[in-house]
Amino acid sequence: MSPRPKFIFVLSSQSILPSRGTPTGWYLPELVHPYNALASVFDIIVASPEGGEAPLDPYSIEATREDPECVAFLKEKSHIWKSTVKLQSLIGKAPEFSGIFYVGGHGPMFDLANNEISHALVREFYESGKVVSAVCHGPAALVNVKLSDGTYLVAGQEVTGLSNAEEDIMHFTKDMPFLLETKLRENGGIYEKADSPFGGKVITSGWNGKLVTGQNPPSAGMIGESLIKAAGL
Repeated sequence: MSPRPKFIFVLSSQSILPSRGTPTGWYLPELVHPYNALASVFDIIVASPEGGEAPLDPYSIEATREDPECVAFLKEKSHIWKSTVKLQSLIGKAPEFSGIFYVGGHGPMFDLANNEISHALVREFYESGKVVSAVCHGPAALVNVKLSDGTYLVAGQEVTGLSNAEEDIMHFTKDMPFLLETKLRENGGIYEKADSPFGGKVITSGWNGKLVTGQNPPSAGMIGESLIKAAGL
C-alpha cells in the first residue's frame, strides 16, 4: 500500500497586534475548514515560524461559536496547533509534499510577510511544481516572495486575499503594516475579488495551475476542494 501524500499547513507565530497590544494570531475557521477537507486525502504537517504552540486569535473563537466544525475542532484537536514543527525544518523537503497552505489571521501580516525562511520554502515549492496556497491574510506570506529569476511570485498572476474594503469594515486598516490588496497589486498581481465584501472567492492560477488563493474567511470553506484538485487528486 503506497503512503498517503502529504501537505503542509502554516500558522503564524505572531501573538500580539502591535498597535493595540491585544492578542492576535491565526484565524480558526481558516485552519479548520481546509484541514477537514484535506485530512481524508493527505497526511497534514502543521508548521509555524517558531514551532511549538501557534497563537490562535481569540476573536476567531468568538466569531465561530455557531460553526459546528470549529467548535468540535477547538475541543478535540488543539494538539494540532500546540505542537507545530518549525518552518526551518522543512527546507529542502518539497519532494516529500504535494503542497503548502498558509492559514490567515492578522498574524501573517507581521511575521510571515517578510520571513526569509518562509519565502525560501514558498519559492522551493512553487518552482518544484507543488501547490502553493493561502487564504484571507495568508497571501501576506506570498506577496513579497521572489522567484529564482528575481521576479515576484505574484507578478502577472491572478490572485486574491482580504480586500481593502473588508479590512476597513473590520476596522483594522490603521493597524496593518500594509494593505494586502494594495501590496498584491504593487508587486504585479492581478488582484480579483468577490462582487461584494465577504463573498467567497477562490482563484487558481500559476504557470501550472497550482497557485491557489482565497479572499476571506468564507472562502476557507471553499478552498479545500480547489487544493485537492490542484494537487491532481
